[in-house]
Formats: sequence, structure tokens, C-alpha cells
Amino acid sequence: MALSEREARQIEEANRGDRTPVVFIHGLWLLPSSWDRWAGLFEEAGYATVQPDWPGDPETVEQARANPDVFAGTSIAEILDHTSEVIVQLEKRPAVVGHSFGGMFTQIIAGRGLSDASVAIDPAPFRGIFTLPVSTLRSAAPILMNPLNRNRAKTLTFDQFKYGWANALDDEQARRLYDQFHVAGSGRALFDGANANLNPGTAAKVDTKNPERGPLLLISGDTDHTVPTSVVHAEYKKQQDNPRETEFETIPNRGHSLTIDDGWQEVAQAALDFVKRFA
Repeated sequence: MALSEREARQIEEANRGDRTPVVFIHGLWLLPSSWDRWAGLFEEAGYATVQPDWPGDPETVEQARANPDVFAGTSIAEILDHTSEVIVQLEKRPAVVGHSFGGMFTQIIAGRGLSDASVAIDPAPFRGIFTLPVSTLRSAAPILMNPLNRNRAKTLTFDQFKYGWANALDDEQARRLYDQFHVAGSGRALFDGANANLNPGTAAKVDTKNPERGPLLLISGDTDHTVPTSVVHAEYKKQQDNPRETEFETIPNRGHSLTIDDGWQEVAQAALDFVKRFA
């Protein structure tokens, strides 16, 4: 997939001067613009920021809602190929920060030796993670219970979003986030992730032992229903096989919305502090 004008512009800007780039990878049911406030914080700290699309991502939430079918059929492999294409065009090896599926992709990219330091926030589980809490099943069930959803683009209802993402928030803030950020997501990507342990050829596979991985921080919101702390800690235990620094941090009283809700800056600062230490 060709680079968007925005991606090309951000890459060009990142390659100008000597600033270290930071790449932000969004997860399912969001757009790159969900990172805009994070990008501003990191830019103020002296980094150049890049926010890659998933293939088919519209520029705005309004465009995404007007044409949700653009998300249908997008696979994990396609997302990783495009994100890697963005990263290899950077002249300096970047730090990478990702949330949810983007947190899984962050670890895959780190395992390929493409990042200088990485932060995975409430990362979706990769192949080899067998921890499967009831809340994770309930969060994914509305999509996974119907096999026909594999090739569809699906939007969460507000009640589904409230349970899976905004369970730590009051209804007013949850509704505001739903209206401001939520878009349809690729059923194919969700099915790819759910079937990773059944598919030896899955793209959702992390090389946890590559010494070129670089330092890694895993962050968990301790009330997350979609990716509970037990899942993130299982990923952390796998990543401890790596000779590089591997750290784990829990953010109290935060759900899956922790990168976009009113407490986003606390999480962003934890990520920025880690990147400052290593990138």
C-alpha cells in the first residue's frame, strides 16, 4: 500500500535534522489521529513523531463513519507490512509505541530489530500466550461469535465499548470518547489474532529472544477488560527471555481506554520517560 500524504510528510519531517523519531501504532477501532495529543507531548520533548495508518484508514473519524467498509478484510500481515514500510524509510531507528493490537505489533517490530526502544500498552496477545480471562472473551464475543464477521468491518455498540474499553470511566466520559474516537474495525484482524495459537504460520508471532530487540516496556491498565493485566504479564514473562531490558508497569484504576481518556497524559509520561532513558 502506498504511503498517504500525511505519512510521507511525517517521514520527511522526521528525516530532517537529528531528532530521534517515535512511531505510534494504533489498535483496533481507532485511527492514527487518536495519538495526536501524545505526538504533541513527544514533539515538545524533542522527538519527531510518525503515526502510521492501517491499510484503508481514512483521515478522519467522520470519513471512517461515512464509509466503514474500508476497514473490511484488513489482515494483521498487511498492517505489519505497511507499518514496517513506514519504519524502514526513517533514517534513524525509531522508538515505537503501540496500544492494544498496536502493542502486539510494537513487539513484533521490536523482535525484527527495527526499533531502538519500545513501549507496548495493553498489548493484544501474540502466539504463545494462552492466558484467556473471561472478560477478554466477553469483550471479543460480539465479533468472534459470528464467523461471517471475519470479512466485515464491525463497529462496537456503546454498551460494548463501555464494557471493553471504558469500564473504569463514568458514562459521560465514556460517551464522549465513543463519539470522538470510535470507528469500525477489521474483523479479519481480530480473527487473525484470536486464531494465532492455532495457526503456525500466523503473522501474530513475536521473536522474543532476538538480542537486537532493544529495551521494552509493557504497560497495563489494571482494570482493563479487553486485555487484562494477567495477559500483559504473561507477555512480559515471555519477553524476559530477551537479554535486553524488559520492564512492566501497571497503571492503577485504568481500563483499555487509557491512551485516549482524560488520564492519557499519565500513561504518555510513563512511555516518554522510558523512551528518554533508552532512545
